Amino acid sequence: QLHLVESGGGWVRPGDSLTLSCTASGRPLNMYTMGWFRQAPGKEREFVSAISGSSLSTYFADSVKGRFTISRDNAKNTVYLQMNSLKPEDTDVYYCAAKRYGGSHYATDSYDYWGQGTQVTVSS
Repeated sequence: QLHLVESGGGWVRPGDSLTLSCTASGRPLNMYTMGWFRQAPGKEREFVSAISGSSLSTYFADSVKGRFTISRDNAKNTVYLQMNSLKPEDTDVYYCAAKRYGGSHYATDSYDYWGQGTQVTVSS
């Protein structure tokens, strides 16, 4: 079993930056492709970003491309989502997720493990 815990959420103003962390326990994180998703109340969970186990490949939703950066430190079993130039529409609960094999890194049902989520609020 892999246990994921997100941290770093909070309230920021438009244009500010925030870094989310996702720390894993239970298994080495380098075995997994890691993803970040977000969800607003009453809406479907949507893909934000993903990174391969080796960090060689990264993926971003069009809505965050150029503003968000994903990285990982396998030695620390942690994945990061650096969010810059935040907008009010980035307000959501952000979840990290892990998958081993197969499936699209954009699809929620490809991921086997999920964290509990961390709230990000962007408001003036």
